[in-house]
Amino acid sequence: MTDVRTPRQLMMWRMFKDRLARYMVVFGGINVIVAVILIFIYLLYVVIPMFRPAEIARVSTYALPEQARTLALSLEEQATMGMQLLDDGRLRFFDTQTGEQVGEARLPIPEGVRIMSVARGDPASNVFAVGLSNGQAIVFRQGYRVSYPGDKRTLTPFVEYPLEGNTPLQVDEEELPLDKLAVQLDEEQATVAAQTPDGRVLLVHAAPGESLFAEDEGWSVTRYEVAHSGKPVLRLLLDKQQRDLFLAREQGIVDFFDISDWDEGPDLIQQVNIVPPGRTLTRIEFLTGDISLLVGDSQGTIAQWFPVRREGQRVLTHIRDFDDFTSPVKDIVSEYQRKGFLATDAQGRVGIFHSTAHRTLLVERISDRPLLQAALNPRADAMLLLDDSQAHFYRIDNEFPEISWSSLWGKVWYESYPEPQYVWQSSSASNDFEPKLSLVPISFGTLKAAFYAMLIAMPLAIMGAIFTASFMSPRLRKVVKPTIEIMEALPTVILGFLAGLWLAPFVENHLPGIFSLLILMPFGLLFAAWSWRMLPDRIRHRVPDGWEPVLMIPVVVLITWVCIAVSPSVEASWFGGDVRVWLKETLDIDYDQRNSIVVGLAMGFAVIPTIFSISEDAIFAVPKHLIQGSLALGATPWQTLVRVVLLTASPGIFSAVMIGLGRAVGETMIVLMATGNTPVMDFSIFEGMRTLSANIAVEMPESEVGSTHYRVLFLAALVLFALTFIFNTGAEMVRQRLRRRYSSL
Repeated sequence: MTDVRTPRQLMMWRMFKDRLARYMVVFGGINVIVAVILIFIYLLYVVIPMFRPAEIARVSTYALPEQARTLALSLEEQATMGMQLLDDGRLRFFDTQTGEQVGEARLPIPEGVRIMSVARGDPASNVFAVGLSNGQAIVFRQGYRVSYPGDKRTLTPFVEYPLEGNTPLQVDEEELPLDKLAVQLDEEQATVAAQTPDGRVLLVHAAPGESLFAEDEGWSVTRYEVAHSGKPVLRLLLDKQQRDLFLAREQGIVDFFDISDWDEGPDLIQQVNIVPPGRTLTRIEFLTGDISLLVGDSQGTIAQWFPVRREGQRVLTHIRDFDDFTSPVKDIVSEYQRKGFLATDAQGRVGIFHSTAHRTLLVERISDRPLLQAALNPRADAMLLLDDSQAHFYRIDNEFPEISWSSLWGKVWYESYPEPQYVWQSSSASNDFEPKLSLVPISFGTLKAAFYAMLIAMPLAIMGAIFTASFMSPRLRKVVKPTIEIMEALPTVILGFLAGLWLAPFVENHLPGIFSLLILMPFGLLFAAWSWRMLPDRIRHRVPDGWEPVLMIPVVVLITWVCIAVSPSVEASWFGGDVRVWLKETLDIDYDQRNSIVVGLAMGFAVIPTIFSISEDAIFAVPKHLIQGSLALGATPWQTLVRVVLLTASPGIFSAVMIGLGRAVGETMIVLMATGNTPVMDFSIFEGMRTLSANIAVEMPESEVGSTHYRVLFLAALVLFALTFIFNTGAEMVRQRLRRRYSSL
């Protein structure tokens, strides 16, 4: 059929198609940019809330009952009901919003006996104790029973006495008042520590009796008198494991005792001054977990101390300070589940802090009078503050206190660690576990994996591209180039599977052979090339130019077979039969089966096609007149390659390297399956790593939506996004500079 359109109509049709194609390309490019921006905005949307400070909202303020003094204060889980322990022995239960009393209980205090001291055990146990003027102590547990009559949540407070019913425990057999008190109780044991007016510190340990014929044989009691300096004690502290006892004095001196051996008695570990010179101790409490001590002094500083093992001995060590108050610290209350705490001072201010993140989340004035006592509910979303006449009830918005710049990117001194470290450990089987969310180990692992992959991929891919584009026979090039490019279509999950299940054990069993191969292969190929060069011309000329790589295939196979075959003999002769044991005993180097060697080989194999294909296209696209002109002026092919071809193709080669690096940085499945996924900071080729992408893939399905862990994983994705953006932007800038510099060739 003949086209009857005029030339003008055909021209108009071509112009229309050109404009349409241009608009479609622009539209597609804009959509890509918009998609990238939206991804970036969404990542920020998830991440930014972690860095917001805490906020509090006043709910109510009301007057306190004037008939008795408050000794202890607590809130139930949802902070709808509170408990006051009064100095007349009453437990007053009240509505936290109005202060109205909703219930009352009375402790079994003997007639004529007064309460001298009060102590609280681990907050999760709801155990309290009161010390009496006759040397006795009453240990009780206070809680709430929840019911839903008519689908309405109803709380019924209760008080129970876990030690011998409601019979008081005789702590001091001389019946002197118990001026200071500490208590801890669990299912297996109970411990009470007390100080009397004559300076004695008494320790009473109770354990359930055992019998072959009865389940309940009462409690067996062990008593000790703790040997100390005899000076008055400001505060007694017992950890919830009932292994450590601390005697804290107003001057700041703390005696640290090990009480874990009840046959031998208390053992003094250390005596240390925990406040700076010229200050006095005003408050000392345990941080959640009962490992760290929070020390408040007369200048408003709150310091964190915890035992650190030095030369086989636990030594109390100063870790960090919070200097946000300017007046004496009145009370410190730890959160139930996190390493955060609340503190009040003599100027009526309250502060919310997080110890590990070393973060001050809020400091705000609540009252014109000193805040004497404070209480947090188990969810840490409400607080009740008492001054000398009023109660102040507040709601707290503080979802992500454990996140700060220092906790994410700095060395952090975690409890029970010998020194500050970079640690990623997001979960544990222990209830007392503190998530450690440093991004440094997994960022380091990302760069480490990319480095070893590029170390293998760059020379092989670029040198292969140079030979293929410049020296290889066109007929052979038509086979080699598509073959290498089709390797890029191989799923990375297959490469990771093979690397983890076949390559890693193979490398481990033939480690001397692998290293021999890396050393001997270059020399073997050079020797083979030299030998080929020495052959007579009549033999060499039988092989057409550009087909020499085919002759190298048997050489590569032979060298590989020899190295692997002699590997067991080399290992037996030089390394005592096991190179891994030799590395550990001789060089103190650990060997992880899934290590950087495996990752470098597997991921390098995955990156090679990308770098090779782009580099080969860039070299092959160098204008032929430049090459021919260089050869015509007398330059050798090698000189032409180095001084003309590579310079002209350098923007493309650099782009290939940076695209390959971006591929290596973002790779997920290979590093997920071919490494041990251990977030360690070690550049050793024998150690594994964990990368940002693999960490997201492993932990995102198990993280709670909206939690700190969930948002930190999004932050890791944002870091990966930023790394890729920086690499690509830098590559484009360098590429444009190289293009301008060598465009005149």
